[in-house]
Amino acid sequence: MAQFDALQTGAISGARAAEIDQGLRAHMNKVYGTMSVGMLITFAAAWALSGLAVTTDAGVGVAQLSADKYLTDLGYALYASPLKWVVMFAPLAFVFGFSAMINKMSAATAQVVFYAFAAVMGISISSIFLVFTGTSIAQTFLVTSIAFAGLSLYGYTTKKDLSAMGTFLIMGVIGLIVAMIVNLFIQSGPLGMAISALGVLIFAGLTAYDTQKIKTEYLQHAVHADSEWLGKAAIMGALSLYLDFINMFMFLLQFMGNRE
Repeated sequence: MAQFDALQTGAISGARAAEIDQGLRAHMNKVYGTMSVGMLITFAAAWALSGLAVTTDAGVGVAQLSADKYLTDLGYALYASPLKWVVMFAPLAFVFGFSAMINKMSAATAQVVFYAFAAVMGISISSIFLVFTGTSIAQTFLVTSIAFAGLSLYGYTTKKDLSAMGTFLIMGVIGLIVAMIVNLFIQSGPLGMAISALGVLIFAGLTAYDTQKIKTEYLQHAVHADSEWLGKAAIMGALSLYLDFINMFMFLLQFMGNRE
């Protein structure tokens, strides 16, 4: 925290402070840029797979969704067969594996893996296009974007140390995952709504916390000017904020989404 505290209080001044500040802006731009590309990949993958439900009067398809809408063979495999469990939990396994292997990867490899993860996430959440109307998905995305921007800006600009709430929020995420797994089997509506409400609050807090953490870690390592570390740190920062955004969006969709 030394570099962070010094810069916040003005103890570092002159050319050195300007250099650190310029480097920080470049680092944050890379974080947000990488995250944005990941979001585009996720949307493209999800949108591409939304065509796995076809509208027909001929009954062509292997599983009926509504009076005139049927799943294709691939759609059935992803959404209605046991493969759906693989698709559902693949992003979680991907995150754990990525986090464990990041230190052994180059920055370039880590970036490719992150984009691959974004594509897997798109496949995992593509069913939202079958469940919710396109208009409500767009509206929820807009609301999430505005909330995310405000929370991330707060995390970046606040002088309050948010590190104390990090452990509490991570414990909250673990509790959410357990509750969601339980609810997959008991299918409780009230529990589902409670999970969604808590999920929005937890990932809203994590957005501010993770933004400040990315800034703090950069300031702590800026003196070393380790380009390889900075490259991987930017990707891990992008992953953290990406997950905050996606989860906040998915939980908000439970409240704001209009079902097909």
